[in-house]
Amino acid sequence: MLQPDFWNDQEKAQTVISEANGLKDQVNEFTELNDSYENLELSYELVKEENDEELRAELEEELTQLIERLNQFELQLLLSEAYDKNNAILELHPGAGGTESQDWGSMLLRMYTRWAEKKGFKVETLDYLPGDEAGIKSVTLAIKGHNAYGYLKAEKGVHRLVRISPFDASGRRHTSFVSCEVMPEFNDEIQVDIRTEDLKIDTYRATGAGGQHINTTDSAVRITHTPTGVVVTCQAERSQIKNREAAMKMLKAKLYQLEIEKQEQELLEIRGEQKEIGWGSQIRSYVFHPYSMVKDHRTSTESGNVQAVMDGDLDQFINSYLRSRIS
Repeated sequence: MLQPDFWNDQEKAQTVISEANGLKDQVNEFTELNDSYENLELSYELVKEENDEELRAELEEELTQLIERLNQFELQLLLSEAYDKNNAILELHPGAGGTESQDWGSMLLRMYTRWAEKKGFKVETLDYLPGDEAGIKSVTLAIKGHNAYGYLKAEKGVHRLVRISPFDASGRRHTSFVSCEVMPEFNDEIQVDIRTEDLKIDTYRATGAGGQHINTTDSAVRITHTPTGVVVTCQAERSQIKNREAAMKMLKAKLYQLEIEKQEQELLEIRGEQKEIGWGSQIRSYVFHPYSMVKDHRTSTESGNVQAVMDGDLDQFINSYLRSRIS
């Protein structure tokens, strides 16, 4: 039988491979960008000599593409905080509003899944609680890929939807809220003191799609950290042991995030700043009616193409936020 150390070694190996691939991609991208720049220099000299308008137009188009690639490359290099390179754990929690908010949660689930797929990231559903009539009550995703957390930390906060409700026979406009929590996934990078006596571990029958074990064995795991009240659940695996291991990783991430937030709050208090906490502190609004607009309230970045955003076109918002943190 394979021992736990074997699985830990495998995870470490995968982490090292992922980091190596990420660095290799950066080197390759730099080389390609440098080659493109040198080619544009040659094209520019040719345009000056021949004054060819068609060649000039082609040069301008290639220059625009190069600038966009340089901006993306710069962002990758700037994702240098401690755990930016890690996989991400993303949780969605609908607010008050019943079916309306739960449906909005499922729309955001689709949006983040589409975004991750476009980035070439792997998405695993760790926990899924369906809504009463539609949508979700909560969902936890593991989004795996180089810099997944670095990008997705821009999405942490409350997301607000304004639309004509498909569940309202009177066709009235409704406002819904969903909270998005994002944490880095940890293996052995940090040490978080978790005492066994502080844990309450429950097992139950999984409720989502997953195979024949559903509703036949108590494979799902819920862990409660009694000192903080933090609760994590996992039902992604057939094995209770694997679900417990995954839940412990989630717990470690949440406790680490709590400590970071505590430190940030102390700094705000020292500076005399006040940070509003609650549904009124939404980071982004998605307006479907009476007009179409997605606006990030932190950076004022806007898009009139709501459908593209809901299909995973989030880079403009993520990039603007990341740049605002380093400017």
